[in-house]
Amino acid sequence: MHAFWNLEEIIPRVLAKGVTAKIATGEKMMLSLVTLAPGAVVPTHSHPHEQMGLMVSGTMEFTIAGETRVFSGNEMYFVPGGVPHSAKGGPGGAIALDAFTPPREEYR
Repeated sequence: MHAFWNLEEIIPRVLAKGVTAKIATGEKMMLSLVTLAPGAVVPTHSHPHEQMGLMVSGTMEFTIAGETRVFSGNEMYFVPGGVPHSAKGGPGGAIALDAFTPPREEYR
């Protein structure tokens, strides 16, 4: 397990077409810097992990439990475990920082 990361050295994981994430994982939490290309879609999904996010740049249409909002810089969101959600990058794309607890096993 690491104590320090350099974003430039983290190899991005492809989550969907036009969607990548740079992930750093600890024992009980995980951070994921997600980049969405313009119009890129994260399909509806759910997971048992709690997820909280902060928009870093751009805009993103985010749907949580059927409610859709457009998020931009400095806005935050929360997804309880087990709740369906999806996202779509805005016209200029988006970058969001997501935190998960516990860490998502498939990304360790």
